[in-house]
Amino acid sequence: MKAIYIFTIFSIFFFTFSGLNSFAQTAIEEEYQMQQYFMVFLKKGPNRTQDSVTALKIQNGHLNNISRLFDEKKLILAGPFLDESEFLGIFILDVPTYGEAENLVLTDPAVKTGRLAFEIHPWYGPGNIVVQKKE
Repeated sequence: MKAIYIFTIFSIFFFTFSGLNSFAQTAIEEEYQMQQYFMVFLKKGPNRTQDSVTALKIQNGHLNNISRLFDEKKLILAGPFLDESEFLGIFILDVPTYGEAENLVLTDPAVKTGRLAFEIHPWYGPGNIVVQKKE
């Protein structure tokens, strides 16, 4: 009998708080207008043997591509990491599909030449992210 009583109390407690957790999660999702993005991790590619002049041209093309994607409102955030990890930088893309994210990354000259490689992961974040370019 005691076991049934404990089980009943536990069940009521569990279902009550699991429902509240769902409600809290939904409220947070609504408040922050949560949505899916695609996070791209950039890392060293298989072809990094370019001379310094060529590497600089590739880097300039990479930066110009970033600006273009910002202007098209497909790139929310981009930047390099400042440590010595395997990852060199990130992009956060606001596009509806993995395929579109991959196609955009493949337009990057540093990726095209093999200077950078990438991993793409779906990411769930606030829909009201605002990044302003300095003029």
